[in-house]
Amino acid sequence: MSTPYEALENKLLRDDLAYHQARILLLVDSVCKTPGHARKLDGLTKLAKLDFLLRYPALAPTVLERLSPSDSRLNLTPEEISEPTDVEAPMVRYKYGPWDDRYYAVIGALVGRGLLHYVQGRKGSVALSPTPAGKRLAADMAKSKDWKSISERSQAIAEASSKLTGNAIKDLIYQRLAALMDRPHRQVIK
Repeated sequence: MSTPYEALENKLLRDDLAYHQARILLLVDSVCKTPGHARKLDGLTKLAKLDFLLRYPALAPTVLERLSPSDSRLNLTPEEISEPTDVEAPMVRYKYGPWDDRYYAVIGALVGRGLLHYVQGRKGSVALSPTPAGKRLAADMAKSKDWKSISERSQAIAEASSKLTGNAIKDLIYQRLAALMDRPHRQVIK
């Protein structure tokens, strides 16, 4: 039997993972239906770097030159523009740029729930694609008030990153956000 505190902690963890699963599903779906990505999100590096741009949307136009800061799909608020690193779910600086240790649990849950599946990646990388059920859920979420802006941001970032590899996006992040990335490993990007 768990204590009320443990029950609350478990609920918060489930809610947190559900939020990350929903965001990643929308991102993978957007990438897979955008020309130039070979109908898959190829590699964890690419997933992490695109998710970084999704979580820190005011920084995305700095990194991706084909993305305008005035693109209405970014749904940027004045607060996001003035404080681009003050985000709801910050990431940490890791060996190859921004990272979140939840990716393995999130991807595993989405695959286990039949919303994503693994597909052949380049050079042995992990590549992901939505299942038919994942595509339907992403389409339904994109119509909802709660997820519409994340879906639109995902689409804008997917289009602007077309034909870029995860390593190319990582290099752009390091070049164009050098001051932000100049921090010790495991430090929160704020």
